[in-house]
Amino acid sequence: MTTLELAPPGFGHTRLASISRRGLLAGSGALIAAQALGTSTAMAQLVIDLRKGTFQPMPIAIADFGGEGDMGPRVSGIITNNLRRSGYFMPLPRERHAERTPPFDGIPNFEQWKPTGVQGLVVGRVVRDGARLRSEFRLWDVTSGQQLAGQQYFTDPNNMRRVAHIISDAVYSKITGVGGYFDTRVVFVDEAGPKENRRKRLAIMDQDGANVRFLTTGDVSVVTPRYSPVSQDVTYMAQRQGEQPRVHVINIESGARQVVGNFPDMTSSPRFSPNGQTIALSLQTGGNSNLYAMNLGSRSTTRLTDTAAIDTSPSYSPDGTQIVFESDRGGSQQLYLMDSGGGAAKRISFAQGSYSQPAWSPKADLIAFTKRTGSGFAIGVMRPDGSGERLLTEGFHNEAPTFAPNGQYLMFFRDPGGQSGGKLYMVDITGRVEQPVPTPAFASDPTWSPLLTEVRS
Repeated sequence: MTTLELAPPGFGHTRLASISRRGLLAGSGALIAAQALGTSTAMAQLVIDLRKGTFQPMPIAIADFGGEGDMGPRVSGIITNNLRRSGYFMPLPRERHAERTPPFDGIPNFEQWKPTGVQGLVVGRVVRDGARLRSEFRLWDVTSGQQLAGQQYFTDPNNMRRVAHIISDAVYSKITGVGGYFDTRVVFVDEAGPKENRRKRLAIMDQDGANVRFLTTGDVSVVTPRYSPVSQDVTYMAQRQGEQPRVHVINIESGARQVVGNFPDMTSSPRFSPNGQTIALSLQTGGNSNLYAMNLGSRSTTRLTDTAAIDTSPSYSPDGTQIVFESDRGGSQQLYLMDSGGGAAKRISFAQGSYSQPAWSPKADLIAFTKRTGSGFAIGVMRPDGSGERLLTEGFHNEAPTFAPNGQYLMFFRDPGGQSGGKLYMVDITGRVEQPVPTPAFASDPTWSPLLTEVRS
């Protein structure tokens, strides 16, 4: 049995002896416990092999969850939407389901399900258990009739959507072998007003566009937010009219914010180190800018580059030993790699065009970037040594890639030009899946959170 203890809003968090994932910070909901349900020991036949990038989406059915009222269908509807948007699954329309609500404690009628063509079947129920909700699911292999996964969760009723995302992650991970990403948030810049005078404020939402709320009021223009890999802190650049741009840090739950450093000139392009204790940023002096690292605890500052060029957009490797950044020291914007303590830098981008906004994958295998050529802007990836460059999506103006915590997807924004504004999109690292991400208005500069069960307050 696996137990997961997450505190109700406002009560801190507690780790149990058998916990498998770290407690979520107070204020984000309450998963009280998760218990594994019995599964088959037979070898799983439901597999989507993503390694070659030539996969076919898997036909799957997510049956209406049973239980009280509309809670079950709401949870199964969120799971269906998540799996469909991932691009790796083809959920069967409900009107073609062989059974509307298959028995949870019994065995589904697989002979009725086989003619529908689905390979996987997800069943579940959501019922009240005193003041809590009990949510359960099972994943079945329709061909073999074997149960491959099952879990039971107890949660505060207000946390129902998060449970649906966690179930989605469990199904997705079991079949693809890749970690989940549905139980995450995205911070982005919400934009409104005429293009020459846009109000830009920080906003946060679930990865599927739900639960939007605003973190700043718009009285100060904000750009380039970056999520901490380990906490609910976000760093960003803010500029009040008539003042120098400054790097700030805001805590999403408390709203507390602080200015990073007391530099006399403009600071920009902040990025957290993997342990969340240091921020690398760019400091402009005169016509050039160099990279610095500031320890958030001691406030000590280390200069990382010392050139007459424009060095900006630093991004740490997941182990914290290296930094990739963009620089025009060679005459055009290109990507360079150096030790995280500074020193000599090695250029890693050499194809035609200019490169900017690098982002290191949480899996350490790829670096994403924005590439500009004569035909427009592309979002691409390359290995950390610069080899294996692939462009995933191209358009008039694509910018600001950010990785999902599983390293399988990138989110970015696309601006069509004119008086219109940016919209968020998601693309997978094969380039075969691309989806729009819903936002309430124009949006830019997304940054993806870690899994919410892996962050601290």
